[in-house]
Amino acid sequence: MIIYFSGTGNSKYVADMLSEQLNDQSIDAGKMIKSGIKGEFESKHPWVFVAPTYSWQLPHVFEKFIKESTFKGAKTAYFIMTCGGDIGNAQSQIINICNEIDLEYKGVAEVVMPDNYVAMYPVSSEEESENIIKKAIPIIQKCVNVIKEDGVLQHKKIVIADKIKSSVVNPLFYRFMAKSKKFNVTKDKCVSCGKCSNICPLNNIKLIDALPKWGNNCTHCMACISYCPTKAIEYGKISVGKRRYKCKTYNKEDINYID
Repeated sequence: MIIYFSGTGNSKYVADMLSEQLNDQSIDAGKMIKSGIKGEFESKHPWVFVAPTYSWQLPHVFEKFIKESTFKGAKTAYFIMTCGGDIGNAQSQIINICNEIDLEYKGVAEVVMPDNYVAMYPVSSEEESENIIKKAIPIIQKCVNVIKEDGVLQHKKIVIADKIKSSVVNPLFYRFMAKSKKFNVTKDKCVSCGKCSNICPLNNIKLIDALPKWGNNCTHCMACISYCPTKAIEYGKISVGKRRYKCKTYNKEDINYID
């Protein structure tokens, strides 16, 4: 069973490809989190967890969801993390999670996908994003092959920089960056469609007087700013003029990108 968390679609894309190639069910953890539903899962197939990289770790909200879920049947777990560059020493966090939920850790793979973090970085052009996804397809396929063979996903050698990013920078990110106070809306552009509120996995956005208002429970998934149909949402001044990114939908024909 594939269980995924996704903000702007990169991890959903990977999960959809895994689901199709492994002929296995995929579950959107984000929808369950939004609805306040704890996971009670059962599968004969290996557990495959797919999520984006938030400051060189799994998103804390996804980690919490996994730890509070129950897993019956299969006893092995694979992790695949989408990222803009690398996943640092995320495997340390993941090994601890597996130990806590009593699943055998079978490795973590990093899949570079287009960057969506408009709150800090430039977003790749449509052409660049397409090329990044094309390069990711063979890597995802290698993960499929390993999982089919009950193998182990081999991750890179961990160096000091990886440990610093995941153990030192990550807490600072959540303390100082993963906040919603800089999100704002341009009144003249907002059409009060409510899409931002509907898509927020933490129910952190409410429409008040027909305009979105953010609460204090934000994970910086960038779904609200990326899916706003009129680009009415900004993150301070840093997002102004930047392209928004939403991953395209996986199509089984994409497998043709593999040489």
